[in-house]
Order: sequence, then structure tokens, then C-alpha cells
Amino acid sequence: MKEIYIKSIRKLRQNKEEIESKLKVKITIKGTNVFIKGHPPDEYFAERVILALDFPFLPEDAFLLMKEDYLFEVISIKANTKRTDFEVIKGRIIGIKRKTLKVLETLTNSIFAVKGNNVAIIAPANEMQKAHQAIISLIHGSKQGNVYAHLEKARKAQTGE
Repeated sequence: MKEIYIKSIRKLRQNKEEIESKLKVKITIKGTNVFIKGHPPDEYFAERVILALDFPFLPEDAFLLMKEDYLFEVISIKANTKRTDFEVIKGRIIGIKRKTLKVLETLTNSIFAVKGNNVAIIAPANEMQKAHQAIISLIHGSKQGNVYAHLEKARKAQTGE
């Protein structure tokens, strides 16, 4: 049995039955503690889905984590910069009308969510490194255009264009 702590219980409660049926686990919620009971591989995938639901991911995006070839990662903005103007950094990552995140999602085939001082990523395993590096570059102050150009260059090299 696994025990995890999450802050946003509401989304989990709304999707509890679906998670239990798709992943063949039993979920018990006590306050902000979540207990997952099932076979170890099922518990592992359920934990990933539940942790993703704690971020502002849509349930269908979180369910991508049931596949082995998808990864979930959380990047702390605080841990990657000495700056203290986190709102400015988050603004650079999100962009006006979420444009920066949309472009990053397109270029990396990933899904991003920002919550507090963290950026969460759901990505195919072969794209996670690029998505991670793009966020770190933006945190460190790289211009969005330079990050996009680097990702486009990597995509062309990968596809052999």
C-alpha cells in the first residue's frame, strides 16, 4: 500500500472511480492523505496519475501517465534560480494568454502546468529532456525565441529534415 500527500483533493474525488477501474487499485482518502492499494505496478501508475491531478492538468492528460512511455516531472522554480521575483519568472514561462506554454507544448509534444512555484510536465519519454531543458532555460532568463529556435533545431535533427 502506498501513501501520498496531495493538496487538491477535489479533482481526485471527482475521478476516483475512473482511476480505480482503469488501474485496478483501491483508493482511500483521509484528509489530504491518499492511500493506494493494489499490485505494485498498478500502485505506481496510480500514484503518477494522482500526483498529476494535484496540478492543474486535465484528467485525460493525467491518464496519459498510465502508459509506460510517458513521464511526469516537477521542476521547482526556486531550486533553479537565485532570483526572488518568481511572479516574473512564471510570467515568462506562461507567456501572454499562455502563448509560451502553447508553443513549448507543440515543439516538445508535452503538456505543462504551473502551480505555485513549480512547473509540472507530462511528456513522452523521448521528449522529456527537451521539455525539461526548455523550462530551465526560461527560468535562467533565456529569451523565448532562443528557446523555440533551439527546440525547432533539435526537432529537425531528430526527424532528419
